[in-house]
Amino acid sequence: MPKMTMVKGSRGAYFLFGDSLLDVGTNNHFKDSRARADHPYYGIDYPGSIATGRFSNGLNSADLLAWYMSDSTFSPLPFLTLLDHPGIFLKDIFHGANFASGGSGILDDTGHHQYGRVVPLGEQIQQFATLRRNISEILGTGTAELILKMSVYIISVGSNDLFEKQMTLLQNQTDPEQLIANLTTTYAIHLQNLYDLGARKFAIIGVPPLGCCPMERHLNLTMMGGNGGCVESMNGLAQAFHASTQSLLHNFSSANPGVFYSLGNTYNTILSIIDNRRASGKTLICDTLAFNITASYTYEHAH
Repeated sequence: MPKMTMVKGSRGAYFLFGDSLLDVGTNNHFKDSRARADHPYYGIDYPGSIATGRFSNGLNSADLLAWYMSDSTFSPLPFLTLLDHPGIFLKDIFHGANFASGGSGILDDTGHHQYGRVVPLGEQIQQFATLRRNISEILGTGTAELILKMSVYIISVGSNDLFEKQMTLLQNQTDPEQLIANLTTTYAIHLQNLYDLGARKFAIIGVPPLGCCPMERHLNLTMMGGNGGCVESMNGLAQAFHASTQSLLHNFSSANPGVFYSLGNTYNTILSIIDNRRASGKTLICDTLAFNITASYTYEHAH
């Protein structure tokens, strides 16, 4: 996200929201959550081979973004972890916090039927409001507002909402255009709430080519009469949501003074790696959670 490199080294914090792409252990706090990555073989390549709750074999996108934007090795800690450890709360709160929850989405009900307890984006923003009050109480309102304006708000969300509606879409029970419209309208409300809480710099991660995940290819082969290739209907839905997000961010920034944003085109990036694996020198791993309702992406060098 080249537009966001200007903040590297600034005194702002990093706040991360969304799904399993950025989750670093939020769901570990819920005994009734079935969307957890705190067991083997997650984390097999993490320092100490620890399953931390990251939906990855090692570090995840939250860690890579933290390194890229602030030279920090790891993502900020989950907000719920900070709450559970008052001793580190005051020290780490100014570095930021990670609110992302695997299996969650833009809509409040996304993920709950499949996974039990997850934290939807709206609730994540409510948690941020709590953290904001804590910062204001410690530093005073003026200083807190300045820090929050300098901070970067990284969001990866939407994949689970689309996956969860796949069956009703295939059965023509859900209109795809109406689904995209509903998601975009709700997403706009969430972004506005963050803005009203002091957020100004937004780094948005777009939805990847969902139809190319291994489980989708399996469905193509076994249930759709296809050849095991990418499910184009899901890829089309992902592209439509990306385009709608582009329009949303343009309108959002026009209506709210001081907004800066960058939208990462994950769709094109990952598809180019899938289509040109040897040229890119990388192998794409689509790590699927519970029948691929959640898509989480990591990269490793090809052997």
